[in-house]
Amino acid sequence: MPYFSTDAAPFLSQKVTGDMLTGWIKRLFASQALPDQVIGTSSLAPTEKFYAIGDLHGRLDLLQMLLPALDDDCPTVFVGDYVDRGEHSAQVLRQLHHLDTRSKKKAICLKGNHEDMLLGFLHDPRKWERVWLHNGGAQTLASFDLTDIELSDPDAVAEALRGAMGQSLVDWLFDRPLTWTSGNVTVVHAALDPSQLVDGQQDSTCLWGHPQFRKKRRKDGQWVVHGHTIVDEPMIENDVISIDTGAFVTDRLTAAEISPGSVRFISASHTGIDWELA
Repeated sequence: MPYFSTDAAPFLSQKVTGDMLTGWIKRLFASQALPDQVIGTSSLAPTEKFYAIGDLHGRLDLLQMLLPALDDDCPTVFVGDYVDRGEHSAQVLRQLHHLDTRSKKKAICLKGNHEDMLLGFLHDPRKWERVWLHNGGAQTLASFDLTDIELSDPDAVAEALRGAMGQSLVDWLFDRPLTWTSGNVTVVHAALDPSQLVDGQQDSTCLWGHPQFRKKRRKDGQWVVHGHTIVDEPMIENDVISIDTGAFVTDRLTAAEISPGSVRFISASHTGIDWELA
């Protein structure tokens, strides 16, 4: 639709005043922009309201600031990447483990690629040491008070980390699901292949991404909420809701409140809690 339309025709035969022009512009934008905003999320149909929280990366401070702003009786889905880069990975893992196993809150903790790297290091230290330690693993070791350990012996480091974590936490982390679905909304860490069914995704796609994700709208009507890829602002594009605002580097943790037909973004930062209607 062209920017200027036949709605402007009445003005061509009369003197245009400032008030008339202002009113016309308001009507023009009301007729074009607002319906698009409504249509943009009108097909969202989760079975109930829920929250999805972006990548934490050890930011316990922002997590503890954000959680009290969310309704306790709504499911809360964490998209993964709880560890590495930030200073408090151990504390974040323990809090999420508690939320999932001991609290009344319905918490769903998905696995991210950084959890996958950590678990890979525990299973095969020599294969995974370089990729994990160079992507924030050293900060995770420090959060478990493993600062004086000799990194040149990856097997000893892995054994010490397993002992510091405890087998119950290791087992819990290993068992984290890759996706969670409510109605026509699926939450995943990194991406879904838009050409494949939700149940037919490769693990590597869910954890690490897919080149067509966000570029190509799914044909099955399924919405996707994800983290992994840092965005300046939470965004909606091609039925994809992106919520990783890079907490470990921007000091801003973002969640999405997903309800039938609507999305609200909630961000925790050192300035407080901010709400924004998508």
